[in-house]
Parts: sequence; C-alpha cells; structure tokens
Amino acid sequence: MAIAAAAAGAVSSPNLYYRPGNPRLPHQQETAASATLIVKPKSAIFGRRALSSFLCDSQRNDDGRTGVLPIRSEMTTESATSDDPGFADRGAGLHHIPRISPLMAASPAVASSVALPPKRYKKSVCLFYCEEMRELAERVALESDSIYLRSISWRKFEDGFPNLFIPNAHGIRGQHVAFLASFSSPGVIFEQLSVIFALPRLFISSFTLVLPFFPTGSYERMEDEGDVATAFTLARTLSNIPISRGGPTSLVIFDIHALQERFYFGDSVLPCFESGVPLLKNRLQQLPDSENISIAFPDDGAWKRFHKQLQHFPMIICNKVREGDQRIVRLKEGDPRGRHVVIVDDLVQSGGTLIECQKVLAAHGAERVSAYVTHGIFPNRSWERFNNDNGVGPSNGLSYFWITDSCPLTVKEVKNRPPFEILSLAGEIAAALQI
Repeated sequence: MAIAAAAAGAVSSPNLYYRPGNPRLPHQQETAASATLIVKPKSAIFGRRALSSFLCDSQRNDDGRTGVLPIRSEMTTESATSDDPGFADRGAGLHHIPRISPLMAASPAVASSVALPPKRYKKSVCLFYCEEMRELAERVALESDSIYLRSISWRKFEDGFPNLFIPNAHGIRGQHVAFLASFSSPGVIFEQLSVIFALPRLFISSFTLVLPFFPTGSYERMEDEGDVATAFTLARTLSNIPISRGGPTSLVIFDIHALQERFYFGDSVLPCFESGVPLLKNRLQQLPDSENISIAFPDDGAWKRFHKQLQHFPMIICNKVREGDQRIVRLKEGDPRGRHVVIVDDLVQSGGTLIECQKVLAAHGAERVSAYVTHGIFPNRSWERFNNDNGVGPSNGLSYFWITDSCPLTVKEVKNRPPFEILSLAGEIAAALQI
C-alpha cells in the first residue's frame, strides 16, 4: 500500500508517472505489491542506447522491509530481481541502487541523480590532405585525439598529368574519412578532384570534404549575356561526388562569398557553411583597447553578410560610388572618431577597397584602423601594399591585418610580417568533423 501511495503522489510530478504492473517482467503479478514506478529524466532522449526512462521495481522481504530496487531501462527485455545471481553483473541494461524505498525513488532529488546524461560520442576520423594544406592538417590533428592524418602520394606522369596513389586503401574501410582541400589555382583542382571522387568508393562509413575557401564564389552572377557563372560550375561539380556508405558527402566551407550560393549545390552533397568571424571576436577580446572597438564594413554587401555576428559592436558602413572610371569609398553611416575601427570583409584580392576605406576612416578621426578578412588571396603579392602603422596613426597604415589560414600560399608569404597576423581555422575544422 505504501507503494500505491507513493505512486499516487508521483502522478503530479512532471518527471514521474505510475502504472500498475510491468508487462516486461513476466514473474510479477498484477498486484499493488508489484506496482512499477517509472522515473523519467527531465530531458528524455529516445534512442536504442539512450535511457529514456527507468523502472523502479519494488520488492519486499518476508519481514516487510524494502529490499534492493533494480532500475531498468525500458529498452531492455531482460527480467531480473535482486535474488537473481547475475543481477549485479548484468551490464549496461541493468543497474541497481541499494536500499532505496519507493518513496525515496519518487523524490525529485533521487530522480535527478539517477538520470545521468549520456556521454557525447567522438568519432574517429581519417584526415587526408593536399600538400598545400599539410601544415593546417597537422594543426587540425593536434586539436583532437580522434583525428588521424593519412597521406596521399601526389606524383605526376611525364606528360604532367597526375599519378596518384592512396596507400593502404583497405585500411580505411568502414572508417569516417575527410579530405582537406585547397583549390588555390586551376592547375591543382583536377588532381584533388580525382582523389575526392575516389575516396567515397573505398567502402568508407562517411566522407567529408573540407574546402575552407570556395575560390569561384565571387563569380556567382551574370551581368551581360555570355558571362559564365563559374561558382555554379564548381558547385555542380562538387554535387556529383559519389555517395559513400553513410550517405551524401558533407562539404564544409568558410564564409562563402554570397549566401545564395548554397542553393547552387545539388541534393547529393550536404553543404555546411561555417565562419571565421568567431576567431576575430576572440582576438578582439584580447586587445588592450577591446572596449573601444568599432566594426566597419567596406560596402553594404559586407554589412549584410556579417552584421548579425558582430551586432554588439558599434558599426560603421562605407559604400563605393563610381565617378567616371573611378570607384570612390565614402562614409555612409557611423562615427569612427577616437575609435579603434576594424574593417571586416570575407576576402581580399588587390586590396584597393580596403586601403581606400582605411583612408576615409583615418580622415574622419579614427584612432586606429585594423582589418580582417577570412580569405587573404592577394594575387601578384598585392599584400605588399599594406603597411604597419608603427604606432604613428591610421593614416600611416594598419595596426593589425588578420587573415585565416584558408589560403596556405598566402600564409607562407605574410607570416611574421606586420601588420599581418594569422588566425587558424584548425579548431573550427576539428569541431566540424565531429558533426
């Protein structure tokens, strides 16, 4: 009867409910003495291995004392009692808490102590990489002990076409596999595509392509009849990567130039769009003048792209206007006076727009000017146009120019050259491989 009273009190609790008897335990009788209390955690997780609820089966000894209460997942079909000799060693499907009465089991404190959250599973990933991305791949592997590097033999035939070999291909069967790519020039795309299309066919569990910089992203539209939108061409090519045993390929890209380009990909690939802006935000918090930061955007497109991620900073917007054959940058809104202004954009090529934006901000009273882009392309060594202010002021140059290591060839050229500073994507890539 004490059990029935406890059960009646448990009905009003959001984490407990009552039912008479337990049909999964055939040795029990449909009596009050064999009533079952089901302790449900606040956040029930339904799955084969998750414990969505626990059954507290009350048993009494001959003298009326409450004995050991077995606590069982509803997912199991085993039956056992405290008298079962194998009770203590039954494994994950059966657990017990000694000397707990039904009234104690109905207590929210006991329920919360029983319902432990499941541990997060980390999958092991075999990470292949192109030669340009070797340094970044090594950084990614250092971020997690569940990521293992695997190399590829990148050779060429005498006629210049690739002669490729994946060592120990049998060893990756049933494994989660990823490839870290760099499409830095048309000359290296074909050999990497050959590997990308081959890996999913090696009976692997899943395949993830990490392409930090989507190189044709800025060529996404047609202005005149006859223009070729190569962003769509590359997206369509990647959409035809073979399906692995685990399903479509996952494609990780950082700060793609135009958000609508996600719709260029077909249903055979799952694009995952990440951003390098969190790296910038972390770096800004480390600056001595972190309370005096304002964010500037060189045009409306950059504002639309990033303002929601940086909305807690004061914002300044510039715009570009054409005067004859010249494109002039002007201040559209915001006040840079006395502020350390950081110009934010997704990529830089020649850097002309950033330099003009720097001059405008300096002319309007900015105390310091820095810049951030996720992808530093800098063709023809255009990074040489950017000078360090050397503490003199923004009219002399930039205090910092932050870029990520999405373009490895640029990183080699500007490393340890003020005002450039590299923010590595290694941690973000390691996290994306666990999705």
